[in-house]
Amino acid sequence: MTPDEIEAALQTAFNRCETASCPLTDTQKQILLQVVGQIKVNLNPGLFDGANPLDELSSEELQAFLRFVNAQEEQNLSWKAQLLNDWLHNNDSGEVQFIRDRYGLQWLNRIEAHHFHKFSSQDRLRLKVGDRIEVCNALWEWVQDDGPCRREWFPCIVIQIDEVRHSDYSSTNCIVRFNNGAEYEIQGMYEWNRYNWRFIQM
Repeated sequence: MTPDEIEAALQTAFNRCETASCPLTDTQKQILLQVVGQIKVNLNPGLFDGANPLDELSSEELQAFLRFVNAQEEQNLSWKAQLLNDWLHNNDSGEVQFIRDRYGLQWLNRIEAHHFHKFSSQDRLRLKVGDRIEVCNALWEWVQDDGPCRREWFPCIVIQIDEVRHSDYSSTNCIVRFNNGAEYEIQGMYEWNRYNWRFIQM
C-alpha cells in the first residue's frame, strides 16, 4: 500500500467515523495525517527537499492564504484544522478554496510553522503556547559576531505568553522551557528581542 493509498484510506475512515457518530477530534486527525506525511518523506526523501511550500503559491494566492491564517490565529484557532474540517464536511473555504482545488492535502500537510518565517515582515504569525522555537544565548550573555563568545541556538518550547499593555506602549513576554526542564522568560519577544529567537527548521 502506497502512502497516497494510506492517506485515502484514512480519509475514508474519517468519513465513516463521522457517519457512525463517533468522529475523531481534529487533533487525532492531524496526528494521523502527519504520520502519513512523514511516511511519504521517509519513502521519498527527495520529494520534499526543504523547499517552502508557500513559494509554490502565486502572489495573489499567498496574500489570500496569509490573510486567512492570520485571521484564524487572531481568534486562537487552528487554521489547518479549519481547512481540514471544511474539506471533511465538503464546506466551501471561501477565498482559500483554491488550496483544496489546486494543491490538496499533500501540500497542506507539508506546511510547518517555520515556513511562515520568511513572510514575517509582511504578515507576522504570532507565537502560540506549544510552539517549538530556538533562542539565542545573546538573551542571557554578551555575544558578538566577531568576538570570543559566539551566538548559539538552543531548542525550547513556548509554555506561556503574556501581552503587557501600558498607556503608551505594549509588549509581549514569553516563558520558554528548555529540553533540560529549565525555564526562561523572554521580554519583548516581538518588540526588541525578535532577533534572538527563530522557529525551529524541521
